[in-house]
Amino acid sequence: MSVWDDLVGQEKVVEQLSAAARDADALVTAAAADAPPPEASRMTHAWLFTGPPGAGVPQTARAFAAALQCVSPDRALGGTPGCGFCDGCHTTLAGTHADVTTVTAVGTQILAEDMRDTVRKSFTSPAGGRWQVILVEDAERLNEKSANAVLKAVEEPAPRTVWLLCAPSLEDVLPTIRSRCRQVTLRTPSVDAVADMLVRREGVEPEVAAAAARATQGHIDRARRLATDPAARERRAAVLRLPLRLDDIGGCLKAAQELVDAAAEDAKALAEERDAKEAEELKAALGAAQGGRLPRGTAGVMKELEDKQKRRRTRTQRDSLDVALTDLTGFYRDVLALQLGSRVAIANADVEDALERVARTSSPESTLRRIEAIAACREALDRNVAPLLAVEAMTMALRAG
Repeated sequence: MSVWDDLVGQEKVVEQLSAAARDADALVTAAAADAPPPEASRMTHAWLFTGPPGAGVPQTARAFAAALQCVSPDRALGGTPGCGFCDGCHTTLAGTHADVTTVTAVGTQILAEDMRDTVRKSFTSPAGGRWQVILVEDAERLNEKSANAVLKAVEEPAPRTVWLLCAPSLEDVLPTIRSRCRQVTLRTPSVDAVADMLVRREGVEPEVAAAAARATQGHIDRARRLATDPAARERRAAVLRLPLRLDDIGGCLKAAQELVDAAAEDAKALAEERDAKEAEELKAALGAAQGGRLPRGTAGVMKELEDKQKRRRTRTQRDSLDVALTDLTGFYRDVLALQLGSRVAIANADVEDALERVARTSSPESTLRRIEAIAACREALDRNVAPLLAVEAMTMALRAG
């Protein structure tokens, strides 16, 4: 199975990156043989991957990183790097390759202190792999100081270092950084392509796969979770019942509380096992015996880890809320399509009765105002407004219409 197989609906991008990986392989081979590098190369030291949510932007960047580290003997016979089976591909995809460093936002921002060691590592030669790869999954979350640190590293990179930056759009990255990167733009995969992937790769029944792909409108990760996780389906069903529960102020406040509580529970479930594992690994690294006390002077290190985990839980909760708001936006989009007699396919066909009920009892203008209220809630959450206050304001606006 090639590393490119998981890139759903991105044929042109795969062609571009495969060509760059072949040229990168030629550069490394020439350097090892003390031969002059190829005159023309489609490989460069910095790449910026952009695309809509769910298009698989981080997955595409990681597949490219795996192709750069591929050590399959088939390369010498003209095969494309990225076999998916060799040690270089396997460890890169698993996140354990020594020369592939992944940076993700712990909280709402990537801080300079989070980038310091990574930037320092980018100036070193690969320890055992073919390239030193730095993958920044949330480049749009770089703050001013961390972005400037990345800019300096991208301006004067080491010969065998490659930066792979991921962001929703070009505008989310500093102009000075994006001007030094080769841009790769992904598109939203079709509903049919996502459904086909769920059937082939996840063993999902075709009807369930089609419903999940349609409900998420081509968002690969959400479609996979919706198709394979009954709890995710129940959470979505609860969100889609919300518009019918806003008859009075009490109903609005109760619905808001339940939405925030569900996001908090989801974040807690995702964090508990990971946080405990990180804490045990750090204690072992600091020399603490199993179940014993920490060595003197190490309490500050544990406090730093706890602060990091707290920021990550906050972000996870807001990401979970954002998924709910996306589902809610899709509901009202379908309502608007029904009100205007549009031929656009309805995403939430499983709740068509509720859609028709809301469409009959409201106007297109009120539906647009409700969609704007959801967008305002998202903006408030981005500005660090307390989640409950932001969601309560939204549910009141949805009731007013």
